[in-house]
Amino acid sequence: MNLARLLDASALSFPDRPAVSLADRLLYDYRAYGALAARLAGGLSAAGVRPGDRVLLAMSNNSDYLAVLFAVWRAGGVAAPANAKLHPREIAFMAADCGARLCLATPDLAEGLARELPPETRLVVHGEADWRRLAAAESASITDRADDDLAWLFYTSGTTGRPKGAMLSHRNLMTMAVLYLADVDQLTPQDTHFHLAAQSHATGLFGLSHIAKATHQALPASGGFSPAEIADLLRVYENASFFVPPTSLRRLLRDPAFQAARIENIRTVLLGAAPVYAADLRAGYEALGSRLWNGYGQGESPCTITAMPKPLLAAAIQAGDEARMVSVGLARTGIEVRVVDAEGRPSPPGEVGEVCVRGDTVMAGYWALPDATAQALRDGWLHTGDIGALDAEGFLTLLDRAKDLVISGGSNIYPREIEDVLLEHPSVAETAVIGVPDPEWGESVMALIVARDAGLDVAELDALCLRRIARFKRPKHWRIVEALPKNSAGKVLKRDLRATYGGG
Repeated sequence: MNLARLLDASALSFPDRPAVSLADRLLYDYRAYGALAARLAGGLSAAGVRPGDRVLLAMSNNSDYLAVLFAVWRAGGVAAPANAKLHPREIAFMAADCGARLCLATPDLAEGLARELPPETRLVVHGEADWRRLAAAESASITDRADDDLAWLFYTSGTTGRPKGAMLSHRNLMTMAVLYLADVDQLTPQDTHFHLAAQSHATGLFGLSHIAKATHQALPASGGFSPAEIADLLRVYENASFFVPPTSLRRLLRDPAFQAARIENIRTVLLGAAPVYAADLRAGYEALGSRLWNGYGQGESPCTITAMPKPLLAAAIQAGDEARMVSVGLARTGIEVRVVDAEGRPSPPGEVGEVCVRGDTVMAGYWALPDATAQALRDGWLHTGDIGALDAEGFLTLLDRAKDLVISGGSNIYPREIEDVLLEHPSVAETAVIGVPDPEWGESVMALIVARDAGLDVAELDALCLRRIARFKRPKHWRIVEALPKNSAGKVLKRDLRATYGGG
């Protein structure tokens, strides 16, 4: 099995269908895109990439990104995509960690990487002479790979320290791609996929399913997220699907440039990467209707653990069923999910514990980290580090990462529950809840608030908490802040908040 066959099949079956556009300008049809990947694979092989070699991708979103991925696989290599928002030193750590033979970089990252990359990693800059030689090479045939051979090193976002490389095989990613078609949408060549978030993460992973069905890949001119550009794309393309994290959904819905967008041309808005709060879901449904899909995955089982399908999510919102609304849904097809206690025993319905996953999307382990692998993969299950509960019908509700749990007076307090309540207040733009040391209770709750306007009144927030949650859970400390620290994937760094405010 080699994932490269997905693009080959579409290039053979739909050679004249549009493959990639930048804004409203068509750049490649499937015949040309498949040919580009074949030439790049030949160039990579000529540059010394052998089966199993790692190729680091330090590339901002661009029209060639998916072709590069398929070229690496075609040559038998292992892609190691890095988030382009990382510091060059962080990307260089990944190159050294995995022993990358090549680093393919876009010009915006090249100068910093030239100073930081280890000497054994050759830098090739997109669009420059070495790149043009790769892209002009003789086409290569597909290298045979076993199902369990590595395809992608997915480096974790590093919220707890240095990132770890989750080892994903051709089987893992093929299963993920097929399950999108089973659980999300039945795609056709008449569909469109907007690349708005980093192609090194979920957007690129979802792209495998879209390439497999020969859909049209469209990028905004900026290569990034812009509500105005999304509105422009929706004037051009129909049946559009795109991935956004919750922070981007909020920006999209509040931006005046998006108010007149042709919503009827949206097929699916894929949510994930961070908790989606009830207030955001209600606002999303009001603006977009039954087009929201919420999924739960992690780099160790990418994009594919549980999901709330569009009809079920819409029904929960319509019914005002908040518990079901904020659930991350049911186990994906062929995936097993359970919640276990501290001794690893399955918890009964409604009981809180660690979420564990088993199935063909689960990684083989962490690159060169046997102890971390043994900790994460136990008894045939991936222990996710996420805390949640399964109800009697199999719907999973996530509460927090285990490390973010607040224990006050012996009681467990889940910050997610408090954050969800605080975001109901119209003057709260963002919030993060942490535990801070308390001489009497061990820990007490602190809420950090990014205000939307000058009308924020902490007394109102306190009263809101008293109406909605148990008294012992409500924040004892309040801080109004300009912004919350986030990593390159947009996740709030509670580690930094605890360090700043005394939580360790």
